[in-house]
Amino acid sequence: MRRRCPNPNCALEPSLQDSVDLRSPKFRQIVRKGSFYRARDRRFITKYFCKNCGRHFSASTHSPDYRQKKRDLNSVVVQLISSGTSQRRMALLLQVNPKTVVRKFRIMAARARAEHQVRLSELAQSPLSEIQFDDLETFEHTKCKPLSVTLAVSKKTREILGIQVSRMPASGKLAKISRRKYGFREDERPKGWDLFFRNLRQVVHPGACLESDQNPHYPKFIRRHLDGARHIAHPGARGAITGQGELKKLVFDPLFALNHTCAMLRANLNRLFRRTWCTTKKPEGLIDHLSIYLRYHNTVLIRS
Repeated sequence: MRRRCPNPNCALEPSLQDSVDLRSPKFRQIVRKGSFYRARDRRFITKYFCKNCGRHFSASTHSPDYRQKKRDLNSVVVQLISSGTSQRRMALLLQVNPKTVVRKFRIMAARARAEHQVRLSELAQSPLSEIQFDDLETFEHTKCKPLSVTLAVSKKTREILGIQVSRMPASGKLAKISRRKYGFREDERPKGWDLFFRNLRQVVHPGACLESDQNPHYPKFIRRHLDGARHIAHPGARGAITGQGELKKLVFDPLFALNHTCAMLRANLNRLFRRTWCTTKKPEGLIDHLSIYLRYHNTVLIRS
């Protein structure tokens, strides 16, 4: 197996390493040099030495978990955070400092976003022809500061294709209270929809069928970014008790794939529960939480 020197200034990186066989004794510049015992996962890790630049490194140097002391908790954090567990309760269950959970949460969110971009590039090779999308509402800190979560799913597989979080002003009876306590709140949904459909364009077939509710703002953005697509707007319906109000009281729900996914979001993300004290403090935290759940949903839940 070829080992690459992590030193970016090493002459063997990358041209020479690709042109010679490092396994040959004549060109063996990277050699084994002992090992060390990693107590956390009880493994012996091989160490290497580059004779060209004098750099020492190990088999875990190029790992995405490099220099993490509790790397075995990464997968556990993803599972628990995607199963309705709060960060404080997670720290209590895993017997670690809450700051450790927060660091793991942010690391795994960034990794999930990178993996999702790779998945979108794969889907771009065979664009989808049936997609459903809509907005889900939540809030940050208080219901006087609502947030809109726009998401799109594949109608056939229920795979989540994209998520966009946008601030929005309060409406109804809370509008006056919100303006008095927190001032004017800009509606960022148009910018969010514009970015959402722009990112979605790469996985949508030119003649695709897009389904949503009868939001009057959607057609403008569809024409702007998905001009050849056909848009079908279904009338809204009363929510059922099951599915946290996201599933509808209909014999046949034309937006079932979307509404079922929204119901799963409500059931698996503790900050989206209908009755909860685990609220979003900053939109960035909600984005990280949704990013982790998106990958877990696509790779584990709908495939199990």
